[in-house]
Amino acid sequence: MYIKDSRGNELVEIIEVAEDAARQKHAPVTHCLAAVRVGSDYLLGWNNWREDWEIFGGCMEAGETMRECILRECLEEIGISDIEPEYLGLMHLNLAPDHFAAECREEYGGLYGIKLPPEALEEIERHRLDREEIGKVALLKDIGPHERIAEIDRALLTYMEESA
Repeated sequence: MYIKDSRGNELVEIIEVAEDAARQKHAPVTHCLAAVRVGSDYLLGWNNWREDWEIFGGCMEAGETMRECILRECLEEIGISDIEPEYLGLMHLNLAPDHFAAECREEYGGLYGIKLPPEALEEIERHRLDREEIGKVALLKDIGPHERIAEIDRALLTYMEESA
């Protein structure tokens, strides 16, 4: 899988490597993402800063494992903690300069899948914490055809569907 987005970021591949060995074999692992399936559809969050719909996740904090990172991010961004994310692999990315770094860089990120029942939507809206970055959440089917969905995230959702 290879995709380059309009900002110059590249998803080079998804590497099949054991979760507990990923950080020893590939560096730096800087972040984790989770594709959240609610019923038969995917949930996305509107990123107020990047102004597009994205899957959920974020940067790892010092001393954090990938699993701890995705659990924390899910609590912050979608307000759920009683989950068991499925580790799907390690994303290999070439990232363009942004607010994290002034130079192009190669990074890795953990990719996870989460399945929730349809009734979880109400709980998510009530309990999600990070409303400054993630302004709103919506199912993919409810996002308009002219709304911007992050290209790499859209490719990751396609990958999820094809892998299921």
